[in-house]
Amino acid sequence: MGGRKGFYTCGLDAAVDVIGGKWKVLLLWALAQGPQRFGQLRRELPKISEKVLTQQLRELEADGIVHREVYAEVPPRVEYSLTGRGASLNEALAPLGAWGRLHMAHLEATYPCRHPDEDGAAAPAPAPAPAPAPEDPAARPSRSRPGR
Repeated sequence: MGGRKGFYTCGLDAAVDVIGGKWKVLLLWALAQGPQRFGQLRRELPKISEKVLTQQLRELEADGIVHREVYAEVPPRVEYSLTGRGASLNEALAPLGAWGRLHMAHLEATYPCRHPDEDGAAAPAPAPAPAPAPEDPAARPSRSRPGR
């Protein structure tokens, strides 16, 4: 739910619109384990705020990816689960996860250079020094030894 005002240009455009953002793919991964309550999802993704978690779940629900089940109990209980569409989206993301696992060491090593503005991240590697100017052959000292 990206607030679009037109049609998608291709299937990838539509899919990225649904999973866009930092947390949606991780929520899909967590819900692939089975239905979960809000607090369980918070523990699975400890860096997400309650506000953002609520927003992302609502957007996934509006897109038909997540089902929200409210149980008539005291205290009220709400569980989130993947719909059939959500499960098929997770299947489509499996090759992307495999690519990430394959390249994770490189991505972790280059993270500070790709994300220099994040807290605790190192500054990007300095640019290589410029190549020295070509040497003037007339200024080169003689290599001949004295007496030869």
